[in-house]
Parts: sequence; C-alpha cells; structure tokens
Amino acid sequence: MQVGLEKVDSHEGVSVKALLDSGATGMFADKKFVEKNGFKLKKLDRPVRIRNVDGTRNSGGLVTHEIEVNMYYRGHVKRMRLDICDLGRTEVILGMPWLAAHNPEINWETGEVKMTRCSPLCGKNKERKEKQELGKKRKREVEEEAAIRWAADEKEDWGKEEEMEMDHCKIEGMVPRRFHRWMKVFGKVEPERIPVRKVWDHAVDLREEFVPSKARVYPVTT
Repeated sequence: MQVGLEKVDSHEGVSVKALLDSGATGMFADKKFVEKNGFKLKKLDRPVRIRNVDGTRNSGGLVTHEIEVNMYYRGHVKRMRLDICDLGRTEVILGMPWLAAHNPEINWETGEVKMTRCSPLCGKNKERKEKQELGKKRKREVEEEAAIRWAADEKEDWGKEEEMEMDHCKIEGMVPRRFHRWMKVFGKVEPERIPVRKVWDHAVDLREEFVPSKARVYPVTT
C-alpha cells in the first residue's frame, strides 16, 4: 500500500510503497532507500541479527541503525521506528507490530486496505476522541454561561416589581389617562434599571497599555 513517511527533523515527506507482512516480527526500511532520501539514522544500543523469510541471514548483516518517522495513511498518522536492513526491491515492510496495532480491513482481491478497526490508541481515533471531548466541554460552557446570564437577569428584577407598581400608582393621578400607555417614561424606578442582558451583548476589551486619564465628570441632568 502507498504510504507517506515524514522526517521528524525536517518534516520533509516521502511517498513509498509499503509491504504488509504478517510473517515479519518488526518494521523495516531498505538501507538504499533510506540513504537515497536522506533519513537521519539513529544507532541502536546493540546490534540485532535478523533472518529472511526463508530462514537465511540477511545480506545486510546485523541491524545497527533505525530511523524514526511519522507514517501517514488515509488520515491516520503514527510515530514509528523502522529498522534498517537490506530488503532488495522492497522499500518498507510493515510487520505484525503495525498489523496488531491497527487491525486493518484488507481486501486481498483488490489490495485495498481500510483502517476501520483501529484500537483506541490509534492517532486517528485519539484525534477524534479529543474533538468529541472538546465539543462536550464547549457545550457545557455554553450551558453554564446561559444559566449564569439567566440568573443575573432574574436577580436584577428581584424586589423591583413591587417598587415599580408603587411608583406607577404614585404618578397615575398626575399623568393624563391618554398617556398611561407610556407610564414607565414618567416613572422613576424603571428608567433607573440596568438594561436586561441580551445574547448579542459583548465586552469591550481595553488594550493592556491603556491608562485612564483624569477628566471632568459632566452631570447628565441639571
């Protein structure tokens, strides 16, 4: 299958055809392919002896180095290490560690590989889970903000209804009946109320370097 390998140091990408091999006990990259594309080699703590499928020793000798890459395939990304050895015409082999981790759905007639049965630790599933958690968190925040806004709006009216009714009764005899529909304009309590919060209200953030200056206070009424 065609995959993308990204260098972790320079983030350069290389497209390569990888061979899925359930008989391989590791994941490997061909020495000539690695040298040609300039991957950064990392020396192993101790050399590892590997054998080919037929049981013979690998022509490249002991495995002494590995490369670390990000492998991409159909939206999936996985940080992985590939041992460097002689693979002949094959450039990359993905063995049982990769197959067990992703459990891909393989159509052996068409060669199509689908990532439909990945484990929860798979990068794609982890990313999807993080997005779901972020969505739930944002939903909770919106609900909490709505509850706080409702409580604040209700609190502004606590005890005001009785006071406004008394105010209306006081000025009812002073204002002609034809103007009673605009009674709140003539009252004292209601105009002094803080405006009810609306969904389109927004904060006006000041710049960090802003310093308020002293100014004369002008009275609203004379």
